[in-house]
Amino acid sequence: MSWIERIINKSTLEACKANIPEGVWTKCDSCEQILYRIELQKNLEVCPKCDHHMRISARERLDLLLDKPCDGSCKKECREEACTTKCKKARIELGAELEPKDPLKFKDNKKYKDRLTAAQKMTKEKDALVVMKGTLFDMLIVTAAFDFSFMGGSMGSVVGARFVAAVEQALTDHCPLVCFSTSGGARMQEGLISLMQMAKTSAALAKMQERGLPYISVLTNPTMGGVSASLAMLGDINIAEPKALIGFAGPRVILQTVREVLPPGFQSSEFLIEKGAIDMIVRRLDMRQTLASILSKLMHIPTVLQVAASRPGRETDERRHIT
Repeated sequence: MSWIERIINKSTLEACKANIPEGVWTKCDSCEQILYRIELQKNLEVCPKCDHHMRISARERLDLLLDKPCDGSCKKECREEACTTKCKKARIELGAELEPKDPLKFKDNKKYKDRLTAAQKMTKEKDALVVMKGTLFDMLIVTAAFDFSFMGGSMGSVVGARFVAAVEQALTDHCPLVCFSTSGGARMQEGLISLMQMAKTSAALAKMQERGLPYISVLTNPTMGGVSASLAMLGDINIAEPKALIGFAGPRVILQTVREVLPPGFQSSEFLIEKGAIDMIVRRLDMRQTLASILSKLMHIPTVLQVAASRPGRETDERRHIT
């Protein structure tokens, strides 16, 4: 027994350990600093020490971007309809009824069906893309977000169908589309069906271009493979988060196939903006206001921020809703 154990009662030590709840602290994936979980959440999962942007779920992305849904107090019909469809601030999820199938009965080390079940249980999502219609500073938009935790954000038939549903809704409502991409590429368990989604989503986006409606693609870490070769790089404006890995084949794949060692920083968002492959790098903390500013100019619609700023003596309501 050490001298410290003689001084401090063992039962007291155990009681102190039991009183510390799990999940209070976490470690940054980049700088490995120990961070207070609540402070990290307030900073939108961005490390305050090194500015590393950690992965967040699709629904967290949508919650950070869209206005808070109405509480039913703005209009009479909202209270009657529980603010589902009539209120302009209502959030409406698109394609939620679509579920992935296993048409090829694919099996590698594990059955595809079992992989889907495990991913659905872990993420509480049916597939890797969540699509929602809502408002951004009172401006109607349709937005889609990938969830990397669902089989690496891979694109299968349901992801393609939901993205097309997002495009069609944007065309119907004559509003812009914003997509947050984070994916390893096409889902190999669906074979050619998954590869077809590249052409399917690209063809849908061509309709947006024909109608003159803006599509903004936000690339987050990582965005690779078939997703980067289709919908992720087809934005009228392509925005990336800092230090995001963006490309077709990753550094390890390139090393294994062509035996080439990539230079430091290759395929990072900073490298891509230097080469002109993307238009902007925007921090997560600034993303909401940046998107609102860009879309309001492209759509010729003033946002509540601009309206408030044009009224002297009134404070600007940023309507941030971070909890």
